[in-house]
Amino acid sequence: MAQVIMSSWRLLQCNANFNNKLVDDCEKLQLRLASVERFTDGTLNNKRRSVKADASSAREQVIQRLNFIREMCDNEEQRLLEVIHDEEERVQQSILTQNTYWMESQQKLADIKNYLVDIVTKMDDTVLVKHQKEIFERAEEAEGILEPEDSNKLNFNLACVHSHLLSNLWASAAMIGIPVAENLHIDEKTLHSSLTLSESKKRLSFVRKKVHLYPDCPERFEHWPNALGLESFQRGLCTWRVDVENSCAYKVGLAYSCLPRKGTGHESRLGYNSSSWVFSRYDEEYTVAHDGQLKTLDLLRRPKLIGILVDYDGGEILFYDADACAIIHSYQTKLSFPVHAAFAVADNCITIVQ
Repeated sequence: MAQVIMSSWRLLQCNANFNNKLVDDCEKLQLRLASVERFTDGTLNNKRRSVKADASSAREQVIQRLNFIREMCDNEEQRLLEVIHDEEERVQQSILTQNTYWMESQQKLADIKNYLVDIVTKMDDTVLVKHQKEIFERAEEAEGILEPEDSNKLNFNLACVHSHLLSNLWASAAMIGIPVAENLHIDEKTLHSSLTLSESKKRLSFVRKKVHLYPDCPERFEHWPNALGLESFQRGLCTWRVDVENSCAYKVGLAYSCLPRKGTGHESRLGYNSSSWVFSRYDEEYTVAHDGQLKTLDLLRRPKLIGILVDYDGGEILFYDADACAIIHSYQTKLSFPVHAAFAVADNCITIVQ
């Protein structure tokens, strides 16, 4: 009997414990349910309203900024078209004035020539002497008409359409939108003997002791630690980028294929002749150079990835910090021959990147 009572008591105790556990679980579920309800009714609804407001604000900002840009572009377009029209009118008026003057001069010279021919062929010596003064006066009149000369006033001034806004917008769009040249390689036939080339033909390394891994040839640079790209460009837009983070002495840019390779003079030194344009670093000094004209740059940050953008037909060369998408320097020039990527390294290595 006692054993039955003990069993019943244990059963009741177990049931009580189980009931208590169920009650605890129900309370926990109630708390979790309340937490979920607070999250869905409070946090998620607030988030929904916040997202809607943020999206509306973002759309408004995009529209406002693009409308501002459009307005600036429309105004600049109108201004530049007016400048072009005025310049065209100026040149056309100059040509018209010159044409009128020289047509009159031409007629005057023809009349004087015909007069002198008639005098010589139709009059005897007595008459010639009698008209000597008049003849000299007509001859002097002819001599007073100078030889025609060309003038810059008769040329359209392309510089009149220079616009910082247009240049910067075009450059930004070009830097972002033009695909980087993927098949650009370094021509091992151009390597100076202090340089080595990776198997991919994209990494150029400097070695302090000259190596002679490649046979000498007319294309190889003899004195300066230069190299040129294998591929050439002679139309359209092209851009490539060079990782320069590991080097504190380098040059990157472009050069005509006719750039001399031999000799110790400036004719084969990148940036010191009319055939090359480069951005360079030496320790903490940054410069751009062309035709011996060096310009020191005061950069806000040390560039790790230099981009070179060439508009061959438009005649513009742009150096930019590819990480920041910021213009470093630009050249306006008329390109006349095929151009190659140009490199020089005097410390560690630089690499063409895609």
